[in-house]
Amino acid sequence: MRSFRFMLSRRWLLFALAVVVLAAGSWWLGQWQFDRLEQRKADNAVVRANEEQAPVPVEQVLSPGGDVDEDDEWRVVTATGTYSPEDTVIVRYRTREGASGVDVVVPLVTGSGTTLLVDRGWLATRAAGTTRPDDVPEPPAGEVEISGWVRADGSGDSTTVSDLSTRAVSSERIGEAIDREVYGGFVDLRSEDPEPATALEPVELPELDNGPHFFYGLQWWFFGLLAVGGFLYLAWDERRGPRRRRTSSREDADDETPAQPRADTSSTNWVR
Repeated sequence: MRSFRFMLSRRWLLFALAVVVLAAGSWWLGQWQFDRLEQRKADNAVVRANEEQAPVPVEQVLSPGGDVDEDDEWRVVTATGTYSPEDTVIVRYRTREGASGVDVVVPLVTGSGTTLLVDRGWLATRAAGTTRPDDVPEPPAGEVEISGWVRADGSGDSTTVSDLSTRAVSSERIGEAIDREVYGGFVDLRSEDPEPATALEPVELPELDNGPHFFYGLQWWFFGLLAVGGFLYLAWDERRGPRRRRTSSREDADDETPAQPRADTSSTNWVR
């Protein structure tokens, strides 16, 4: 049989390099998915632990201008104050089940003077959630007691506030826009007393499943193994190629050999 020396050719070396890169990339992507799975499990554990804790006053968890601790995400806090509807901030591009809408964030001025940003819920819109709606329901007037889930600030250019609208909530950016001292982070509304005349759609809570990361990770690793296996098969097929072709040529030659004519004795003359 032919040796594997053909794999030292430029064509096969480049082929092997491409397979190595593909396999390594597939392995890395698979591992990345498994890392995301572990992170999701850790986040879910924090959410479950916080859901079981009793609500606490907001000042025990949040601070003016401070960051939200990872272990406090989705902790339930309470606050008492007065809404400032004139400073309402609209969070654009919030779709639900294919329907366009916005989230409505209303500052709550607490008794200490520090403002808490409260995402009061979701409002369906007709303009794909890209513009500020005119029919935003008013929050309860006067002193209001609220409870809500603690959320961390967003980051990046999506947090830019323009005309009291944004794509992601950042307490720092919104505080600058409304010229108020605000708690770091914000809360997703859980309840408010008194209740409003027109309620918004409640905030959606996170799904506490493991997501698709495990199967995505397996798929990426399978692609890597498939690339390596395919390369090895093609190398084996190339190695056995000459013998296979010679055998095939002999079989074809045998098939094409003309048959010998048979003697015709029907007209043979017999001489006596």
